[in-house]
Amino acid sequence: MLRRTLATVGLLAAAMAVLLITGPLSAGPATAQVAAAPEKISFATDWKAQAEHGGFYQALATGLYRKHGLEVTIRQGGPGSDTQQLLASGAVDMALGSNSFYPVNLVQAGAEVRAVMTSFQKDPQILMTHPRDDIKSIADMKGKPILISNTARSTFWIWLKAKYGFTDDQIRSYTFNMAPWLQDKSAIQQGYLSSEPYQVKTEGGIEPQVFLLADAGYPSYSAMVLAPQKLIDRKPAVVQSFVDATIEGWYSYLYGDPAPGNALIRKDNPEMTEGTIAYGIAKLKEYGIADSGDAVKLGIGAMTPERWKTFFDTMVAEGVYPSDLDHTKAYTLAFVNKAHAAEMRK
Repeated sequence: MLRRTLATVGLLAAAMAVLLITGPLSAGPATAQVAAAPEKISFATDWKAQAEHGGFYQALATGLYRKHGLEVTIRQGGPGSDTQQLLASGAVDMALGSNSFYPVNLVQAGAEVRAVMTSFQKDPQILMTHPRDDIKSIADMKGKPILISNTARSTFWIWLKAKYGFTDDQIRSYTFNMAPWLQDKSAIQQGYLSSEPYQVKTEGGIEPQVFLLADAGYPSYSAMVLAPQKLIDRKPAVVQSFVDATIEGWYSYLYGDPAPGNALIRKDNPEMTEGTIAYGIAKLKEYGIADSGDAVKLGIGAMTPERWKTFFDTMVAEGVYPSDLDHTKAYTLAFVNKAHAAEMRK
């Protein structure tokens, strides 16, 4: 929740201090000026700190949020964390939405929350197999057992069923333990482009086959910044400042020196190794996860109504959402598509 009261109290206290020292503000040109206190923002991520959060940590570490008048606290997520619930309850000011389902789900639930930018044009979600001759595309996985999480059943699995005819009897439970996949050469499982493939290389010496769903047409955005409508209405400048600083953070992280952001990532998540982070950054760049598609012209953070409609229409066809749901309430383009800081791209 925004600390409006605390910020107001702080400003009043500062003003009183100036009055005690210098007298009334109308006393003349020698009167000291009261600097505005930075706006405090609590921001929740969707998982433990990692390279996929690099732009946010970079913006914090390099002072970009402070430069834009914000005092940002990053609250990392993890197993069981639900940023949708945190936002709906007002426990945080802004949060990360893992995919396009997040803001549309919130609209359906009657919570007035919108995506104000997306970090990733491509969702880093993958399916991964051992090297094998019988699977050379996602279509080849039809009818075969696939390890997925409970969350996946109500997100990208729906798209896989629609596009490739996958069925629920293919589902096997994925508990984020790599052992079953490593031991079974016929196993197929979900993963993140920058995570599980690196794990199996380092732990099992296996070079997996990786299939990025986005490159097969999966239309979801990823790593979106979600903001309550109340904040958007009352303090649009604050939202714009957060979006602009975050965009700058992503350009800095991808095209500059990511060391400051990485240091904060490892501080929040000591289990994150330097090798894992380096691998993650390399894959974000190689696959154009953040800077591709509409972002090439419109800048990192870009979203379009056409892309949102494609996602929504696909899910309506599968019975996920009613056709009369106003999906346009899930996002706003007011803060993006301005090619902000694109000159930082190298």
